[in-house]
Amino acid sequence: MKLGTYNPEVFYDELFESVGKPRPLASVLVRNLESMPDGELIRRQQAAEKALFDLGITFNVYNNQSGLERIFPFDVLPRMIEAMEWDFIERGLKQRIRALNLFLDDIYHDQRIVKDGIVPKELILSATGYRKACRGLNPPWGIWCHITGTDLVKDGDGKLFVLEDNIRCPSGVSYVIGNRQVMKRAFPQIFGAMNPRPVEDYPSRLLDMLQFLGPRSDNPPSVALLTPGIHNSAYFEHSFLAQQMGIELVTGNDLAVRDGYLYMRTTRGFKRVDVLYRRIDDDFLDPEVFRPDSMLGVPGLMDVYRNGRVAIANAPGTGVADDKVVYAYVPKIIEYYLGEEILLPNVDTYMCWVPEERDYVLKHMEELVIKTANDSGGYGVLIGPHSTQAVLKQWAERIQDNPRNFIAQKTLSLSRAPVIVGNSCEGRHVDLRPFALYGKDIYVMPGGLTRVALKKGSLVVNSSQGGGSKDTWVLSGGLVT
Repeated sequence: MKLGTYNPEVFYDELFESVGKPRPLASVLVRNLESMPDGELIRRQQAAEKALFDLGITFNVYNNQSGLERIFPFDVLPRMIEAMEWDFIERGLKQRIRALNLFLDDIYHDQRIVKDGIVPKELILSATGYRKACRGLNPPWGIWCHITGTDLVKDGDGKLFVLEDNIRCPSGVSYVIGNRQVMKRAFPQIFGAMNPRPVEDYPSRLLDMLQFLGPRSDNPPSVALLTPGIHNSAYFEHSFLAQQMGIELVTGNDLAVRDGYLYMRTTRGFKRVDVLYRRIDDDFLDPEVFRPDSMLGVPGLMDVYRNGRVAIANAPGTGVADDKVVYAYVPKIIEYYLGEEILLPNVDTYMCWVPEERDYVLKHMEELVIKTANDSGGYGVLIGPHSTQAVLKQWAERIQDNPRNFIAQKTLSLSRAPVIVGNSCEGRHVDLRPFALYGKDIYVMPGGLTRVALKKGSLVVNSSQGGGSKDTWVLSGGLVT
């Protein structure tokens, strides 16, 4: 396979400037790949896919009638980021996380940002992620969003934008680590020459952050990971992270509130839990406070949390910052709390709950990407240029019936990267989800999950919609040539 004939076409490409001309950061990679014997790159692609399956790196798809797990499709051609660009991304993410954390703390306490007219009160109260039960809560160290996954995209000029925030229970970091393990085996020489920054220490950093939230004592705090169970689409990640951190993986049935504290059942009896890394939504955490029909959570958990006898990551109530209508206010949120201009800009967004913006959206639906406020996984998205008139009409009716639940954004010409398709390479659209941990300091994993829209021409990168992934290499400089 000859990468020299790969054509980036009219799109901004992550590895190539034009046909046969790799970007400077990719020149060593392309030269090494070009020197391989015919068929060798395909063989290594196949070996990588088998390795991912052998490692058990799979996911479940909801409504998948076969009930079978699938490997997350993987392409061995890495996405690469220069050190200087990554430093800028890291600063922008830290700025955003600090501001959103202050926003969350404010709206569950004094609501200064509402009183000062920056964010409308009705917008907060109508957000499906807003939890009245969290008013007045004081998470340890004032941190609400301990783990975040922020989706970034580039436009046709290579400019970075934040597409959305994921603060409730962001997933995908296990694939980052698994991809890296496979790439080291598949391309040891190239890997050594490129020297990308490591990602394998994420589980230890995650454990350090979680233990930081617990009580101060001579013994490390007891940490457990709460999962909905084996049928959850991200169950592999739950079990992987628990195993890597050396903590217990529990379901709601394994936990109980006794004498005002949270305990987990073990073969040796009950053991106190100081920190709970929850991977279930707020609605299911505590049937006495949220959904009474929940079988996944723990009755009384919120009382223990409110009394400061257990830490929960991420804090309940953080979903309001995931709301895609609240997203539109993030530039103002950053300016309000930090007194700074936003470093990583939002995509231009129209809020359908604002009458004049709704009118514009309804008149230009075929040009826009329209999203519901709280869906995830690629659901609740309408790509206007790719839709039929019948579908556009249905969505117009939905917008008019419930304008608060919709936003619209300009359709970006998303950047692409080469992927292996059969015996050649073709361009596919990509995004990037870096993961950050907020404990004593904010740590941003170098790189993150590059997701790929494997369907030709598609802009939807989610695994549930047929997307795949790449390893993401943040270069440290000093290439070995």
